[in-house]
Amino acid sequence: MSYYDKHVFFCTNQREGGEACCNDFRAQEMRDYVKKKVKQLGLSTESNRIRINSAGCMDRCEQGPVLVVYPEGIWYTWVDQSDLDEIIEEHLKHGRIVDRLKI
Repeated sequence: MSYYDKHVFFCTNQREGGEACCNDFRAQEMRDYVKKKVKQLGLSTESNRIRINSAGCMDRCEQGPVLVVYPEGIWYTWVDQSDLDEIIEEHLKHGRIVDRLKI
């Protein structure tokens, strides 16, 4: 059994030399937003152990900003906060995969 019920990793990598990367899409800011919202919703307690972390390059930059949710291993991309809100509400809170954002 995993220590966390859900463990979310945001690629927040910043590549040098102008190469496209997730942080071009404000990935660190979006990760901070999700972390704060998960805490506000009470999803990061001892009974709802959801952890939000930064990750280095996950080598999927061509698919836009990415995050992955474990233990399911579901990869998502997003455009804005409303997409992230949907991932929080549907996947993290209710366990339903958001197919339209899945990569």
